[in-house]
Amino acid sequence: MTDFDNTNRGVLFKNDRKQDGDKKPEYTGSLNVDGVEFFLDAWLKTSKTGSKFMSVSVKRKDKQPEAAQSPERTRPAAKPVPAGGGFDDFDSDVPF
Repeated sequence: MTDFDNTNRGVLFKNDRKQDGDKKPEYTGSLNVDGVEFFLDAWLKTSKTGSKFMSVSVKRKDKQPEAAQSPERTRPAAKPVPAGGGFDDFDSDVPF
C-alpha cells in the first residue's frame, strides 16, 4: 500500500452531532500545515448581501489549553536551595 504525503492538506467531514440551534460546527476535520497538525471546524453562514460562505476555526492539536498557559496562573520559579538544604540552624529553633 502506498503512503500519501498529507503535508499541507486537510479534510472536513459533516458533523453528525450537530443539532438545530446549537453552536457546534457543521463540519469538523483536520489540517496539516508544514507537518504541524491542526483541528479544523467550519460553519455555514450567509453574508448581509445573501452570499453563502464558510467560516472556519483552526486550533493546534498539540497546544495546551488556554488556562494552563495563562501567565497569571503559573507559579513563580522556585529559588535555588543552597547545598546542605539551607536548614543548618533548625535544631536551635526547637524550644525543648
